[in-house]
Amino acid sequence: MRGRWILALIALALAITAFGVYGMVVATGGGTSPGDTLPAEAAGASTPGPVPTTAAPGIPQSHASPAPPAPTSSSLLSPVPLASTGAPAVPAPQEGPEPVAARYFAAWQAGDLATMTGLVSAPPADFTERHRRFDTELRVSSLSLTPGTPRHRNALEAEVPFQGVREIAGLGRWPFSSVLHLARRAGSWKVLWTPQTLHPSLGEGKGLRLKETRVRRPATLTREGLPFPRDSRAGDYFTGLDGTTTELTLREIPSGRVLLASPSRPETPARSTISQTVQTAAARALDGLQGQAAIVAVDVETRQVRAVADTLGGRRAFNGLYPPGSTFKVVTAAALLRTGLTPQSPVGCPAAYTIPNARGFTNADGTDHGVVPLTTAFALSCNTTFVQQAYERLRDGGLRAEAADRFGFREKPGLSSCRINAHTDLNELGSDAIGQNSVQASPLCMAEVAAAVASGVWKPAVMTAPPADSPPAVPLDENLASDLRTMMDAVVTQGTAAKAGLPPGTAGKTGTAEVAGGRTHAWFIGYRGSLAFAVFVQNGGSGGSVAAPIAARFLNALQ
Repeated sequence: MRGRWILALIALALAITAFGVYGMVVATGGGTSPGDTLPAEAAGASTPGPVPTTAAPGIPQSHASPAPPAPTSSSLLSPVPLASTGAPAVPAPQEGPEPVAARYFAAWQAGDLATMTGLVSAPPADFTERHRRFDTELRVSSLSLTPGTPRHRNALEAEVPFQGVREIAGLGRWPFSSVLHLARRAGSWKVLWTPQTLHPSLGEGKGLRLKETRVRRPATLTREGLPFPRDSRAGDYFTGLDGTTTELTLREIPSGRVLLASPSRPETPARSTISQTVQTAAARALDGLQGQAAIVAVDVETRQVRAVADTLGGRRAFNGLYPPGSTFKVVTAAALLRTGLTPQSPVGCPAAYTIPNARGFTNADGTDHGVVPLTTAFALSCNTTFVQQAYERLRDGGLRAEAADRFGFREKPGLSSCRINAHTDLNELGSDAIGQNSVQASPLCMAEVAAAVASGVWKPAVMTAPPADSPPAVPLDENLASDLRTMMDAVVTQGTAAKAGLPPGTAGKTGTAEVAGGRTHAWFIGYRGSLAFAVFVQNGGSGGSVAAPIAARFLNALQ
């Protein structure tokens, strides 16, 4: 009997203890919903750091703070910690303003207005139209953004100062500074957009206006001292080809303050680096072509521009940014060769390939070519080969390093524009490897790539003597350049450009670049003799059937 009483008393004590613990847990943890402002946030106790994004260099990146470990059964049964702290339970940390700002900057730089709209709190009804009208009316051809250090004003408000550079057709680089404001709305961070976010001169009652004035100017001459050919398609690049030129001024209104103006022009005819023969061939190669296109040619040794025929408008043959598609496989191949592959290395070229735990990729023609030498995969433009090899060999950032450090894909002074971002996941790496996703380039940039292979040295194109701040030349390594030449030869002799009618001695690479919501861009880059070149047809279709035959017309006219 006595033993039963002892057991009953122990059971009663345990029940009282459990009931008390339950009451403490309910009292301390029951009043906070996920959308409430947390004391830790207000005190700035948990400020997220940067998250990798596809934004340009300088965009803040953030690492989410690890979630606190789930309480164990022993901690729930122990009343001591709960009684001693008295602190309310803290819900899992929510996303801070930095990742939202990073996504907004990345979308803005990429022209992704739909994503931008989704990140803005109560965007105006004409949000997308304002951005389009701004770029159209001011002739903006590209935009680069460099965010500064985020500032938390309090638990509910933050701001990110940023620097931007717009390229204005006919005027050049236009830098500006602004601030991106953010606030907590309904439990998540949103951008508080105002016109000043677009540009600080768009405040109340203020605006911007681009004015053009036609003035008489002496005609620019070719390097031989001759007039440019008729219908040269180079009028955006050289003054006075028709005896006049357009002077542009970008003004703030109503103040009239000049923010940007055309450079002063010489009063006497100036000679250019343009060859009259090469310019004539380039201009005539575009005759009769439907749609917008460009041909750029540079001297392999000096990198002087020998021809620019451009119907894209706005000097986009130099500074327009387009996905280069498979022409970028020249750069990817260079990065792979540095890992130990050779042109003869056997590689798979299946009809489809799926990156482990990521997305799938297919070849353009849907053909399974089996195991082939790397040169054959390059000549046939096997997407699956280059995606698989990039996944297996370039996950450590080797692709971006090759592009940025050795082929000019970075922010830099000079005539051309091109860029690639660090990949944030395997899907991005696979797309970058075949010239999609973050990879963008102008036709002149891709002509520089072809010239680098032809000469074994990358250096920027010029139309005068190299400027003082010109990026230094970058040797490619002679063995690597020789291997790339072998692979580009195969494209013309047995690959995707074999039926284009290109003259003997031509080496190159075709490209067919996917465009969201539009027809593919057609590319062909290459070199022959002393010239390297790029042919680009906007929304033109296939590189092999459209751009390569245009290159053939251009080169055959020079024989």
